Amino acid sequence: MTPDEALSRAGADDMRGTFITVLPERARREASASAARRRAGAAIGPLDGVPVVWKDNFDVEGTVTTNGSLTRRAAPVASSDASAVATLASAGAVCLGKTNLSEFAFTGLGLNPHFGNPVNPVAPDRVPGGSSSGSSVAVAAGIAAVGMGSDTSGSIRVPAAFCGIVGYRPSVRRYDRGGMVPLSPQLDSVGVLAKSLDLVRAVDATLAAAQPGRPATTIVIPEGELVEDCAPQVTEAFDAAVNALVRAGFPVLRRRIRALEDMQHLIDEHGSLTLADAYRAFGHLRGSTEIDPLVARRLTRHNPAHEVVRAALPALTRRLESEVDESVVVFPTVRVPAPTVASVADVDSAEVMNRKVLRSTMLTSHLDMPGVAMGNVLLSATSGRDDTLLATAAGLERFLLPRTTPREVSR
Repeated sequence: MTPDEALSRAGADDMRGTFITVLPERARREASASAARRRAGAAIGPLDGVPVVWKDNFDVEGTVTTNGSLTRRAAPVASSDASAVATLASAGAVCLGKTNLSEFAFTGLGLNPHFGNPVNPVAPDRVPGGSSSGSSVAVAAGIAAVGMGSDTSGSIRVPAAFCGIVGYRPSVRRYDRGGMVPLSPQLDSVGVLAKSLDLVRAVDATLAAAQPGRPATTIVIPEGELVEDCAPQVTEAFDAAVNALVRAGFPVLRRRIRALEDMQHLIDEHGSLTLADAYRAFGHLRGSTEIDPLVARRLTRHNPAHEVVRAALPALTRRLESEVDESVVVFPTVRVPAPTVASVADVDSAEVMNRKVLRSTMLTSHLDMPGVAMGNVLLSATSGRDDTLLATAAGLERFLLPRTTPREVSR
């Protein structure tokens, strides 16, 4: 798809709600410069000329960063690109525009009452997943090759599952987060969405200046609720994917990972750090009629006991590293099929479904586990072992992604 075709497609009726700001002048300027480099045999690298969209919690020069909220309509225009935006631009990427998101990047459903709901291209009656919904939809619809977003509790991995693409949540400190509006400084990560792992790895090599790693020698499926507390159709699709790995000769083990179990128990008892940090940033708006009712409801759930969870993280992270070592942990990205938009129209239903959708990915975010979602199969490693994770995912992609299309997570 040419830049002009992509820009035209971005304005189509079924893409309403996907973009907050389209940037035709910048896109055409960057595409023209890329084409000139290619004609001269001077392409910068694999991202030169690749169309990219940015979740609207990243600064892009000359635009207001809305963070999906009308409360930021008077925010100043960004005077420069966020660090990640500038780095990809210097690698030749073509910025098409800024995409919609759950308000404040604070829900996993991907809906937005202010800027419209991005429509899931593979299941139009279903939620696209969030909070990086617009970026995921733009990639799944073929408008952009790469969608950039943030992931605090699952905001890259959940929409990848519901839209049937690849989503990578790196370890928190792998990429520079400068110029990104924070939700939880301790958990926020810059994330990547694409239809193939090759593109994800190209972005990673650019943003992290990383070298390819070696794949894990063992794949661990954790016993307990991460695989056992799933809807039947999710379990069926996941089992089929695992069986494909076993038949291909990959070493797959099933065992308990107690650090994950203990982390989940703490979150259940005291609440998540995402909520604690969101309350610190946006709690003063919880009574406002200008914000999404689901966001307002979640902000009222704040409890100071959340800090018990924060204090426990260092010890639990060390335990996880001891238990998992250099293995890759595999389980369903989301435990339930993508709900219909109609089924989450009221705030009570939306709150219940939001908790279900984010339960698994929120757990691993607390332990800063990088993750690659290939549709509804999630591969995760311990913090900092992104190179191992990406190398492992590259070897598994052809067995996993075709088996976890949205048919399994949306029906």
